[in-house]
Amino acid sequence: MREKSVITRTIEVAGGVFAPGHLGELTQIVDFALVDAVLVETRAVQRRIRLLPARVVVYFVLALALFEDCSYRAVWDKLTAGLVGLPLVRPHTSSFSRARRRLGARPLRVLFETLAGTVADRGTPGAWWCGLRTVAFDGTSLQLPDRVPVTDRFPKRSGPEREFGYPLLRLVTLVETGTRAVMAAAFGPESEGELHYANRLLARLEATMLVLADAGFDAIGFLHGIRATGAQFLVRSSATRRPLVQDRLPDGSYLTRLTAQYRAGRGYDMLTVRVIEAWITVRLADGTIRREQWRLLTSLTDPTRYPAERLVTLYHERWQAETAYASVKATLLDGRVLRSGHPADLDQEVWGILAVYQALIRTALDAAAQQPGLDMDRLSFTVALNAARDQVVTASGILPADPIRLIGAIGRALLANLLPPRRRQRMKARSLKSHSKYAPNVGKHPATTQNYTLHTEIAIMEKGLASRSNR
Repeated sequence: MREKSVITRTIEVAGGVFAPGHLGELTQIVDFALVDAVLVETRAVQRRIRLLPARVVVYFVLALALFEDCSYRAVWDKLTAGLVGLPLVRPHTSSFSRARRRLGARPLRVLFETLAGTVADRGTPGAWWCGLRTVAFDGTSLQLPDRVPVTDRFPKRSGPEREFGYPLLRLVTLVETGTRAVMAAAFGPESEGELHYANRLLARLEATMLVLADAGFDAIGFLHGIRATGAQFLVRSSATRRPLVQDRLPDGSYLTRLTAQYRAGRGYDMLTVRVIEAWITVRLADGTIRREQWRLLTSLTDPTRYPAERLVTLYHERWQAETAYASVKATLLDGRVLRSGHPADLDQEVWGILAVYQALIRTALDAAAQQPGLDMDRLSFTVALNAARDQVVTASGILPADPIRLIGAIGRALLANLLPPRRRQRMKARSLKSHSKYAPNVGKHPATTQNYTLHTEIAIMEKGLASRSNR
């Protein structure tokens, strides 16, 4: 006789038609009380109980972000797979579409804004530098369906003769660099620049923060906006600037004043900044050597407390924002075009994706707290996502255990699959197979990812910086 193993378990979900409204273990982060409070605040509670109540639709939209490769009905099947025995219906695809439209985007936006924010404490590795919490601004684009309702709001790129590519949505976020938690986000048509959306997020800055940003954020008005919040900044400067060396500092940096265009009644807007210019030498694993000129602008003017070489090294942490985008675009979305075919549904979808991302980051932080001093860079977002998906399908961990445990199945999976303790310096391949924005640089950059070593030499560029190519 064959041996058998019998496993029985109790699944606790909401009652009646609310039962499919869950997100597995992530429901402990996005719990019923939170979703209900958001629905009340946004006046989105259903007037009568339908087969798809508002709370269930919220969780359904979040599940769409978790299972981006699945159709509406396939996602519903995953939400109900672990609820065998309950008298549940399987709505038609059009019912899901109408339910999403009734709900609207605002509940998902408020839900994300409730989950968003800093999550690191003083002991979190990589989140603080010289007593300042490091955060980063950055922008990216998401591809949208090529349909008329979408292109009315999100126009496609166009050349002299024709339009091309997908419609694009520009997304700008403020990210906590040590944890990659999203503190705030804004998005809209790509026709508006990154600064347009970043200015909406300045209110989330605090005096204890140090802002890192790329050259697209070096406008004097934006830098003034950062300083008005009390925060400091470390921003890469564009090559078009020609700063005047006013006061040379012992570490090779210098002070200068940035001047904006004249405005009637206000005169010339001026801002004193410290400039750090350096040669960056990169030696690739295949022996290739590259040298680049860098210029950083910072409000940290004390060279003794904030040495130039340390600031150059710190600036690399700005890439934590790029890593956050990679988690969203390459892992959550798996490179796919967003699924919604209507502008209002697109807003709802993006807020849902950001809310799920933030819930996963908060779960990862709970796991990291089990090992004091553990760098969150060692926690794999892919592992967290796959574990969260499993918990949805099995309807596990929806309600907290008794006694309450800080770490669940997702956290255990993260700690069992830690990434290497030391990050390797690697250069990403800059040649893609199709529609690559790096096409003009084919042959100038490695076609495969390589390890490298980096050397910094602080030196004032007396003749200015050479223009950078599109990289």
